[in-house]
Amino acid sequence: MTVTPYLFFNGRAEEAAHFYRKTLGAEIGMLLRFRDNPDAGKPGAEGCAADGRAPDPDSVMHMCLNIGGTAVMGSDGMGNAPLKFEGFSLSYNAKTEADAHRVVKALGDGCEVQMPIARTFFSPAFGMVADRFGISWMVVVEQAQAAAKAAE
Repeated sequence: MTVTPYLFFNGRAEEAAHFYRKTLGAEIGMLLRFRDNPDAGKPGAEGCAADGRAPDPDSVMHMCLNIGGTAVMGSDGMGNAPLKFEGFSLSYNAKTEADAHRVVKALGDGCEVQMPIARTFFSPAFGMVADRFGISWMVVVEQAQAAAKAAE
């Protein structure tokens, strides 16, 4: 069984895809727009928002990003709700301390770094940041990974 995060960006999904490609090396595996729906225009296929509006045909109906071997899916949704991500964080396992510093800086560009990269009892480099979309990230170098790197 696999659990895959699915994030609704309320009109900013394509921007998010390109941001994560630039900052995390994400690969955009799929990006479908509402206009790509072969049933578009047929009764019941409008995908209307709760207020009866049809979504912008150019907005992202579904996307799948591959970030370091992990699928993260997303959509613009219906674009009618406030963009609000609470109660969870995505975790990025950095290969090195330098990578951890780079990722926190890139994700947090112009945003709030919640916890600067620091040594902790569980990691030689751990930090937390909320990105420009409001998604909270934990960036960590795992102890075992750091020990293996040091042994090389």
